[in-house]
Amino acid sequence: MAKEQEFALTYEDYLTFPNDGKRYEIVEGGLFVTPAPFLRHQAILGAIHRLIANWCHASQAGQVFVAPTDVVLSANSVVQPDLLYVSTEHRTRLGDRFVEGAPDLVVEVLSESTRRHDEITKRNLYASGGVPEYWVVDPEVWSIKVYRLQGGRFVRTAELSAENDEWITSPQLPGFKASLVELFATVRG
Repeated sequence: MAKEQEFALTYEDYLTFPNDGKRYEIVEGGLFVTPAPFLRHQAILGAIHRLIANWCHASQAGQVFVAPTDVVLSANSVVQPDLLYVSTEHRTRLGDRFVEGAPDLVVEVLSESTRRHDEITKRNLYASGGVPEYWVVDPEVWSIKVYRLQGGRFVRTAELSAENDEWITSPQLPGFKASLVELFATVRG
């Protein structure tokens, strides 16, 4: 997935990448390329987006975006999280073309080709970039790992499961509450 680079890539380099249906990301100057996700991944992402978008509409507390939405965390780190939320308080981070700086919440849905990248590389990048909360959604076991930033590092504060009929909440989304059973119903059947 990652290619060795003799030099650190930047956002300007990123703008020259082809529009070929692949996801291009720069993490600390290195290039990561992944294919388009499977439909199961997209169905789960759509369900999460719908739940958070409905909450955003009702609360008027911020905006939610799905990939491809560029997030520029630094000169050498440009990523496209599966889903991101930016609160009204931080709306100045929303530019015309990208989000500059840390979203309030980032969500990645794991797939076979991105599991290691999402659970290690991007988790570390999001923590160092100041993202307050990170959800890692695992469609294989119908679970969500919740990481919250504490002292500059992510601490896993919950591992929730649809099998246990659990609900997800977040201090980043005051008043938001969603059933994992409902969320993962998109892939059951």
